[in-house]
Amino acid sequence: MAKTTPALFFKQVRQEVAKVTWPSRRETSISTIMVFVMVMLSAVFFLVVDQIFALSVKQLFGLGG
Repeated sequence: MAKTTPALFFKQVRQEVAKVTWPSRRETSISTIMVFVMVMLSAVFFLVVDQIFALSVKQLFGLGG
């Protein structure tokens, strides 16, 4: 395996970075908002499921009211 000099390494890194298609500010904003929406929906879903399981266990073991 050939040794790579630091100068060659950074040259190759710059070439690869130039190939990257960076998202626009709008695309980044929309993606960020969608992530937050999905996190909130997941949190609500798991809260509801957890409450249902808790109620079921309480009823099953006679601990609930």
